[in-house]
Amino acid sequence: MVNVSGIISISLKNKLSKEVQAMNEDVWKAVQKHLNYNNEEMEIFRADPRNEDALSKTALMLNKTIIAEVIEAHGCDSGHKVGDKFYFDGRGVSLLAKLGPSRVCIFALHSIALALPAVAELLYAGDDPNKMRFKRFGCPDVGVKCGGWGHIVMEIKVEDRK
Repeated sequence: MVNVSGIISISLKNKLSKEVQAMNEDVWKAVQKHLNYNNEEMEIFRADPRNEDALSKTALMLNKTIIAEVIEAHGCDSGHKVGDKFYFDGRGVSLLAKLGPSRVCIFALHSIALALPAVAELLYAGDDPNKMRFKRFGCPDVGVKCGGWGHIVMEIKVEDRK
């Protein structure tokens, strides 16, 4: 999966329609600059047709937000509670920290991180990630009854960006 962000994302969003289209040289150059690839690395990157396909769908993904909402919580040392939401960009690459809780448990993020590539892959494939069968994830703390401290369960969904 390609991590394209910031100016590159804006550039891609402006240059790409929602339909798959051929990449123009300006976009390839912007990606090369963003990823800090030398010419040899860029040649390898461009030789893989999956990269062009993924980049051609970036505009669609920039219009999405991935949300992991806490649906169960008890004894969480970081204080997460039911209703807390963690927000990620539509590619699942960046935590949108300003939108969520001011304190974020790294173990909760780890659990969510396991699901984000699957969500992104469904978006790349043109499928609805909200139809995932298994979209709930728990932190690795097993809770007080099993020798831990607390536990939270999160459910992932994708929404159109507002």
